Amino acid sequence: MNRLGFMIARTLRDEGALQRLSIPQLALMADLAGKRVALIGNARALAEGRHGSDIDAADLVIRINRAPMPSPESHGTRTDWLALATRLTDADRARIKPERILWMSHKRKRLDWASATSPGFYLHPLGDFTALKAQFGAPPTTGAMMIDLIARSPMAGLNLYGFDFFASLSLSGSRTAGKVPHDFVKEADFVANLLKNDKRIRHIR
Repeated sequence: MNRLGFMIARTLRDEGALQRLSIPQLALMADLAGKRVALIGNARALAEGRHGSDIDAADLVIRINRAPMPSPESHGTRTDWLALATRLTDADRARIKPERILWMSHKRKRLDWASATSPGFYLHPLGDFTALKAQFGAPPTTGAMMIDLIARSPMAGLNLYGFDFFASLSLSGSRTAGKVPHDFVKEADFVANLLKNDKRIRHIR
């Protein structure tokens, strides 16, 4: 698909055409097999800790959206995969240097050409978004979608850093929980249930 074809498919919400730019979900799952994964949320509280070396020691480091990294001591330095629901500026793309981009948002019109044609690009199926939205009664966060996706994979372990469900707000902005369209109580319950039933998953505080 050339750039013009991409623009047309995006405008017309031609999901079939856009999905042809993506690796299949089963291939993404295969890339997670046996990996010790660090998923980094954007809670401000993470900046107060010193988990950077543990994060960088994971087999696979996944960050979210603009992936703020205030210091190597708190956040580490590596970004293998970047899960997006927002467009990246050129400066952020150069700073983060992800090896793979995962477009998690159902808002296909936000998807940019650079991301869609990047190596190993993954487009999260709309059905997965819809299922979580029905479960939460609100649009899921990028973090919740990633936790759900990784938990369904044959990964060896998943450590969650920087997830406090907006208790300390986000390093990515100044909005409070009431100003974003997510249900953080239900997302916290969702994660708590995963932690109870899947011993591969740990919530690092």
